[in-house]
Amino acid sequence: MRSEIHPEYNEINVTCSCGSTFVTGSTYGKEALHIDVCSQCHPFYTGKQKVVDTAGQVDKFNRRFGKK
Repeated sequence: MRSEIHPEYNEINVTCSCGSTFVTGSTYGKEALHIDVCSQCHPFYTGKQKVVDTAGQVDKFNRRFGKK
């Protein structure tokens, strides 16, 4: 690795809009980072995700490839 071309890698404090905070390593130039969504409040990770079925595609898939 060449020296003096890579950014500094430091620990930063990350704060989510839901209020959770954690420390991570980053090349972000500041000491703190504010984000909108984290793994504590994202619907995919919390199990509150909704499947939007606009044209019946989920039902069509389940009919074709569901339990046989």
